[in-house]
Amino acid sequence: MGIGPGGGRWLKEAGPAGAVRIRAKMARAVELATVLGNHKVDQALGLAATAGRFADEDLLSILGHIADSKPAGEVVRADEAHSVQNETIGWQALGQ
Repeated sequence: MGIGPGGGRWLKEAGPAGAVRIRAKMARAVELATVLGNHKVDQALGLAATAGRFADEDLLSILGHIADSKPAGEVVRADEAHSVQNETIGWQALGQ
């Protein structure tokens, strides 16, 4: 598979899963890889294979999700510095 190992995995999983129009979907993946780059499309195909997503718009949906997602280093983790709670002053009177 010229796109990458994710594309090969997608092909191996698509047939047994009962996917239809595999040639048309792979042709679309090749077109997308030309525009977006092999790495992104290969990643999306690998995720689609893992999740069992073989419908017509699944690849575009996964690519959109990847584009909207922040890299792991940019994700803010909840801790004392990044709390989702505004403040605790309102709890001060509780129990008095």
